[in-house]
Amino acid sequence: MSSHSVAVIGGGPAGLMAAETLAQAGVAVDLYDAMPSVGRKFLLAGRGGLNLTHSEPARVFRSRFGGREPQVEPWLDGFDAQAAREWAHGLGVQTFVGSSGRVFPKEMKAAPLLRAWLRRLRAGGVRVHTRHVWRGWDDDGALRLDTPSGPLRVRADAVVLALGGGSWPRLGSDGAWQSVLAQRGVEMAPLLPANCGFLAGWTPYFSQKFAGRPLKAIAMAPAGEPAMRRGELMVTADGLEGGLMYAWSASVRDTILARGEAVVHIDLLPAYEPARVRAETGRPRGARSWSSHLGSRLGLHGAKMGLLRECLPKEAFDDPAILAVGIKRLPVRLSGMQPLAEAISSAGGVRFEGLDQGLMLRPVPGVFCAGEMLDWEAPTGGYLLTACLASGQAAGRGVLRWLGR
Repeated sequence: MSSHSVAVIGGGPAGLMAAETLAQAGVAVDLYDAMPSVGRKFLLAGRGGLNLTHSEPARVFRSRFGGREPQVEPWLDGFDAQAAREWAHGLGVQTFVGSSGRVFPKEMKAAPLLRAWLRRLRAGGVRVHTRHVWRGWDDDGALRLDTPSGPLRVRADAVVLALGGGSWPRLGSDGAWQSVLAQRGVEMAPLLPANCGFLAGWTPYFSQKFAGRPLKAIAMAPAGEPAMRRGELMVTADGLEGGLMYAWSASVRDTILARGEAVVHIDLLPAYEPARVRAETGRPRGARSWSSHLGSRLGLHGAKMGLLRECLPKEAFDDPAILAVGIKRLPVRLSGMQPLAEAISSAGGVRFEGLDQGLMLRPVPGVFCAGEMLDWEAPTGGYLLTACLASGQAAGRGVLRWLGR
């Protein structure tokens, strides 16, 4: 065992992976978490089936990180989607690829994987301390922690901060670290909601009738984007959420912040060519209502038909050509986003310009950052979890280089 000791602050996937990387190199590791148990957000993410990673080609996978692809790519060079699957297999958790290309544990649950991981960490010498809230540093450079037994001062040769972003604060990632790091001269981008729902200002009728109803087999893109993506949405009482919304959330959010609103276009029938839709809307309908006609000829029912009436002016139903365009490219105005606390994840955080290649804070030598507290984001689909794990490994390796190991 090395004479070096490292403190890891935060017991989410990034912190646990940093701890494992360090312990495997023989470093003494103490991991501190504010909550009564570690991995709480990880467990919540696994309630509906833990999406560990994605099986798509590496080039496509890496493109999901948008403008932060150059910063995230080095992490993925060390720990990519295949490595994530092999890591899970090493914990005795087998995985499978779903029909969407997403990768899940065969049992679908996060708890068995977390339990196996913690057993391995403890067997490797990692000491886990829960209900230990990090408060910063004292004047002598020691870590300050509040514990059930009272204040604690800890000295370590290096520190890894993996404190999460600002979403789901009740699970521990409350963003309180921002003020502590700001006092040390660390530059940060504001924390913003990512993978969140958006507000659309529905009429009371539409909201009451269709809230909670899915919009399946559709395609969507923000205004100005040439290519739509297929998927699903969920109508909420005040807007839209779901996988398609999350895929475009960064673009839509940034447009709203810049302009006060954003427009997305929804193709209600992506499997139908525009010519067929025009032919059916132009077909004589006799005494039938538009709902009956479009339902029988094009299969437009329920929430799809409701959304069409909600977002198109009444006059559009007097012109079959305009109606056909609306079905294939329905404009939906979005005026806001769900609060950060309700988002799946967050954007913003510690800027990469203030980090070295090993993820060490330039203003605070010996202190490294990992996970969602860094300024990057990705859509749902396994990208978030894989990159958090990869960043934890990258920070752990950065610490080892710092310690001369």
